[in-house]
Amino acid sequence: MSLKFDFNNMFRSSVGDHGVSQEDVNEILPDAQKAASHLKKIISNPKARVKLNLEWAKLPEQSKADIEQIQKLGQGISKKYENVIFLGIGGSYLGLKAAQDALCLPYYNEFQSLRKKSPRIYFEGNNLDPDTLKTLLKNINPRKTFVVVISKSGETTETKAALMLVEAWLKAGVGVKYGRQILAITDAESGSLHKRVAAEQQKDALSFRSFPLLKGVGGRFSEFNMGLLHLAIVGVNISDLFAGAKEMFARCSQDDILKNPAYMYALLHVILYRKKAKSLAILMPFSQGLKSTADWYVQLLAESIGKKYHRKVLASADGGEDWLSDKDYLFAKGRTPISAAGTNDLHSIQQNNIEGENNKVVTFIRVEKFKTDLKIPGKNDLLSGKSFSQLMQLAQEATEWALVRESRPNCTIIMPEVDAFNWGALLFFFEMATAFEGELQNVNAFDQPGVEGYKNYMYYKLGKPGISQAVAESIKNNPLVKNPEYIL
Repeated sequence: MSLKFDFNNMFRSSVGDHGVSQEDVNEILPDAQKAASHLKKIISNPKARVKLNLEWAKLPEQSKADIEQIQKLGQGISKKYENVIFLGIGGSYLGLKAAQDALCLPYYNEFQSLRKKSPRIYFEGNNLDPDTLKTLLKNINPRKTFVVVISKSGETTETKAALMLVEAWLKAGVGVKYGRQILAITDAESGSLHKRVAAEQQKDALSFRSFPLLKGVGGRFSEFNMGLLHLAIVGVNISDLFAGAKEMFARCSQDDILKNPAYMYALLHVILYRKKAKSLAILMPFSQGLKSTADWYVQLLAESIGKKYHRKVLASADGGEDWLSDKDYLFAKGRTPISAAGTNDLHSIQQNNIEGENNKVVTFIRVEKFKTDLKIPGKNDLLSGKSFSQLMQLAQEATEWALVRESRPNCTIIMPEVDAFNWGALLFFFEMATAFEGELQNVNAFDQPGVEGYKNYMYYKLGKPGISQAVAESIKNNPLVKNPEYIL
C-alpha cells in the first residue's frame, strides 16, 4: 500500500466557511495548470534543473554503481568505528536527524543490540552552544571516532567552528594521520572546504576523502544526496528509499492536478492562506520517530516560501530562464510552519488549535503499522487489552474530529509504515508540494536570501575579508540600539 493524502477536512462540507469551496478550486485551477506545466518543463530539462536548483527532482535516479559505492564505504566505516560525528547545519543536519529518528529504532545510541554493531551517531556543528560539543568530545575516544563534515562552501560559521575544534581533538588523540578519519561532503569544484580536501589528498590520498554535493541541489532539498552516507552507515537500504521517492515522483508527474497528491496539498493550502488567512501550517505526525521529519519540513517550507519579493522570470541567452527578485513587487508573505507531535502536543499546542485564533491548518501523519506494538495487560480497565498502536490511531482520529467540530481545517497523510520506502515517498511528497507552492505563489522556492543577513553581520564583526562595501556600510550605519530603560 502506498502513502495517501486525505484532504476531506479541508472543504466547506466538513469545516463550513473556514474551508475550501469547489468554486475556490475552479478559480485557481487555470493558474495551477500553468504552474504545473512550468514546473514539468524545468524538471524535464537537465540544464534548467541545475541552473534553477531543481536537480533534487532527479536524485532518486542516481546510478546503481554510485549507490553501491556509498553503501560500501558506509559499511566500512560502520565496521571500523564506534562513533561517527556528523557536522552540519540546516539541511545538512535536519535531513540526517529526520532519517535517524524515522528509520532507526528508538534509543539507537544507547543500546548496542539495536545498532547491530553499527556505530553511535552524533550530530554537531548545528549550533554555537559550547556545552554540547565539549561534553561529547570529552566522553568519546578519538581513535574510535569517524567524522563527516557537510558544507557546500566550508564557511558556515557553526560547522566551520565545530570542524576546527574536532580536527584539533582528533590530531591530539590520533596523530598525524588523523585526516584519514575525516570525510567531507562538499562542493566538487569550489569553496574553502573543497580546497582543503584537495590539499590534504595531495599529501595523503586516504586523508579527507570526499563526496560531492551535486550541482543544482539546495541544502533543504539535499537529503537524497548528502544524507546517503549516513543511511549507509546505519544500515538503511538506499535502493528502498529511492524506490519510494520514484513512486511518489510518478504520482506527482500526472497532468491531472486533482489526482496529484502533492499538488493538491499545495493548492488547498494556498487557497486557505489567501482566502481564509490560514497562515500557520502545523505538521503533527502521530509517531515519535517522525517528529524530526516535521522539524525538517519547517526548514523546507519556511526557507522556500517565506520571501520578500515575487519572482521575475526572464528569458536567458541560452534559451532557458533566469529567476530574479522583482524589487518592484513586495511580497513579504509565506505560510509559517510549526512542528508538533501526537500525542505529546495534544496536552500543549492543541488547546490553541481548538480554541485559539482560527488561522491554522493542521496536517496529521497517521501511521497504519508501527515497527513494534504493546498490549496493555489487565481485564478491568477500559484500556485493558488495547494496543498502543490502536490508542495512537484513535487519538489521531479523535483529534481530527475535535478540529472538525470547531470548524478547523485539517488534512491527513496516511503512511502504511515508517520504513525506507515510505519515508522516501514522504520526503519527496513534501518537496514536490513545496516546489508547486512556490510556482502558485510566484516566488523562487530554491533560494534563501533572508538567511544571509545574520551571516553577514557575524562576518563583519569577526573581520572576515571580502565583505562587500555595501554590506559593511549597511551594518555600520544601522547599529543595534539598546535603551537601558527597556532592559529590566
